[in-house]
Amino acid sequence: MLIDFFYTLRSARLPVSVKEFLTLLQALQAGVAGPGSDDAWSLDDFYSLSRLILVKDEKHYDRFDRAFGAYFKGVEMRADFGREIPADWLRKTLENTLTPEQKAAIEKMGWDELMETLRKRLEEQQERHAGGNKWIGTGGTSPFGHGGYNPQGIRIGGASRNRSAVKVWEKRVYRDYDDQQELGTRNIKVALRRLRRFAREGQELELDLPGTIRSTAVNAGYLDIRMLPERHNTVKLLLLMDVGGTMDEHIQRVQELFSAAKTEFKHLEFYYFHNCVYDHMWKNNRRRFAEKFPTRDIIRKYNKDYKLIFVGDATMSPYEILQPGGSVEYHNEEPGAEWLQRLTHAFPRHAWINPEPQGVWPYRQSVGIIQQLVGNRMYPLSLKGIEESMRLLSK
Repeated sequence: MLIDFFYTLRSARLPVSVKEFLTLLQALQAGVAGPGSDDAWSLDDFYSLSRLILVKDEKHYDRFDRAFGAYFKGVEMRADFGREIPADWLRKTLENTLTPEQKAAIEKMGWDELMETLRKRLEEQQERHAGGNKWIGTGGTSPFGHGGYNPQGIRIGGASRNRSAVKVWEKRVYRDYDDQQELGTRNIKVALRRLRRFAREGQELELDLPGTIRSTAVNAGYLDIRMLPERHNTVKLLLLMDVGGTMDEHIQRVQELFSAAKTEFKHLEFYYFHNCVYDHMWKNNRRRFAEKFPTRDIIRKYNKDYKLIFVGDATMSPYEILQPGGSVEYHNEEPGAEWLQRLTHAFPRHAWINPEPQGVWPYRQSVGIIQQLVGNRMYPLSLKGIEESMRLLSK
């Protein structure tokens, strides 16, 4: 059975060797992961063991998870039907569906009023609530909680449904974009090459065939070999990528763009941010709270020779861009708009690539605000959009 599992991992382009696969089989034979107390195999234990043995670099964790899930998708999971059905599940199935008129009637609070009201609710509320329009809970139309509807609320836990929260209180875990992603087409690489500019620098390592022919002819047939310095890509690129939240829908295409950029540009620096750029960014999503890079230091580190590309859907609450404390994750002292203006001023050659369909941009207020802040240099994540942005940056 596990032979097919091994081939599934290899087809997912994971660097799994036969020796590592044999080590996994030996571990299973030794009972490292095996039947539990009820003589049933634990898929979770096998997942942990196989990832520990077969994956040697954390950047491959995401690819391993997808391959593992694809292979074991058909495995039957046991369910205990004797347990009580969770009340939360029942409430969700009976969740009230609001009409457009009801949604329009729900009052929108301003930022200060919203935060002050939340503070009062936290002081007053003593128990859990579901439904309703006042307390922190699930369902209903209250601006605090999750699972319901409010045009400008604060989501506390739960999953995003309407993308209307102005702040989110939950533990967020993001994954790095995979720079080894194989492209389904070479067109993105070809489009990025419009930005490349070569210069001959360094030691003379390449044969100058036309020069050698001319020099040999001038010297009456005596061979005179001429050499040229090696060609180098002198373009310097600073890539800032939005990750997590609504960007999860665009992971595949952003990974393709990231892979192409890593291949085409020798001088590439990249950082991650969430929704909008604030006073710090990070390079590794697993250590993003421990390894922060101040945005001010990034601006100082790279000179104006670098071309700046933002990659993000620009889909967020306008508060996140314009308001101090607007970040959904922490209290930012300065609004994101200030940091965007500092970045675009420090790097005059800049562009924003948006993976969202261009047809929805006019209907999202935050997209319009970002467009103004980057001088209307926003392009869709398409072949045409990439070519146009590269043409702009090459000027």
